[in-house]
Amino acid sequence: MTNHIDVTTLRDWLDEGKPVTVVDVRSADARAEWSIPGSIHVDAYAELKQGSPGPLAIESFAPDKPIVTVCNAGKMSEIAADALTERGLDARSLVGGMKAWSLAWNAARVFLIDAPAQVIQIRRTGKGCLSYLVTSGDEAVVIDPSVSADTYQELARRANARIKYVLETHIHADHLSRARQLATTTGAVLHLPAQQRVAFDFTPLANGDRITVGNATLTVLNTPGHTMESVSFVLEKAAVFTGDTLFINGVGRPDLHADADAARHRARLLYKSLQFIRQLDPHTVVLPAHTNKPTPFDGRAVAATIAETSSWLDEWLSSETAFVDRLVSRLPDTPPNFVKIVELNERGQLPIGDVTDLEAGANRCAVS
Repeated sequence: MTNHIDVTTLRDWLDEGKPVTVVDVRSADARAEWSIPGSIHVDAYAELKQGSPGPLAIESFAPDKPIVTVCNAGKMSEIAADALTERGLDARSLVGGMKAWSLAWNAARVFLIDAPAQVIQIRRTGKGCLSYLVTSGDEAVVIDPSVSADTYQELARRANARIKYVLETHIHADHLSRARQLATTTGAVLHLPAQQRVAFDFTPLANGDRITVGNATLTVLNTPGHTMESVSFVLEKAAVFTGDTLFINGVGRPDLHADADAARHRARLLYKSLQFIRQLDPHTVVLPAHTNKPTPFDGRAVAATIAETSSWLDEWLSSETAFVDRLVSRLPDTPPNFVKIVELNERGQLPIGDVTDLEAGANRCAVS
C-alpha cells in the first residue's frame, strides 16, 4: 500500500529544514515550467506510465532521508513511491502532485533601510506569486493576496497587528485573487485601482492617493501597461510594490485581453510607467507580484533595488520604439486558464471546491 504525504506536511518539513529528498518524476518538459525548490529530477514518467520503475530501480538516494515522489497530479508518483519502498527506502507520494503544490507557500522578511514599516513577502513556491504583509505599529496592509485569508491573518497576529487595508495592484490573470475574501473576513477596507472592470464594491485609488498604516505611508503611482488600471505602491523611499509592471529581471506583458494594436499601445504606456519608476531613489527596493522561478525555503526575499534593475533596464528603455518592438517580439505563450481566472477576479468570486486545476502551472505574466 502506497505511503502518502500531503502538501501541508511537505511544506512544513521544507520550512523547518527537515532532511528530505524530493524526487520529481515528471518529464523534462513538464519540470521545466515549474518545480518544487530543491527537488531532484529523475525522468521516469514514460516508464512509470508503463508500470516500470525505469531509472528509479538503480538511482542512488540517501538511505537516511525520507523520499517524497512528485508528478503532475499524484498518480505516477504513487508507482514511483512503491518502487522505492520495495528497495527498502522510506518513500511516500505527494497527494495531488504539482497541482496541489500550487497552493504551497513560504515567507521571507524584506530588509529595508530606515523604513517606518516591516514587510513580509509571502510566496507561492511553485507558481511564483508574491504578496505582501506590511505592518507598522499595530496596523497592517496586505498587497496582492494570492493564498488563503487565514495565512495573512495568522502572520498579522504574530506581528501584533490588525489588517486595516487590502490592496490590489491590478486585476490579476494568472491566479485567483483572495483580496475580496480577505477584506470581508477581516473587515478591512478593500482598495483597487480606479476602473470599470470589477462587479463588486471597492474603494478606488487614483494617482497620488495616500494610504496610512501606523507610521508608514503608501503612495499610489499609476503605472499602466501590463493592464490599463495597473498601479504601484511606493512605501516612503524604502520600497515600491510594482505588481506586474516591473519584475526583478523582466517587465509585464502587455497583450492579455488585447489585440495586436492594443498590445503595442499598452507597451508604449508601459515604457512611460517604467520611466516613472526608474526615477525613484536608487536605493528603493523593488517588490514585484511575481517571480519566474520556484521560491526556495531560504528566507531570502525576491527583491532588487532600483539601481540594480536599472543595470538591465537601461538597455531596454533606450528608446520607446526599440522597447515596444522588443516586448511584443518576446511575448510568452498565453496562459490557457487566464480567461476564466480574469472572469472570476472581475466578479470577485472564488470557485467552490478544488481550485488547483484552474491555477495549475507557472505564471506567464513576465517578458524577459
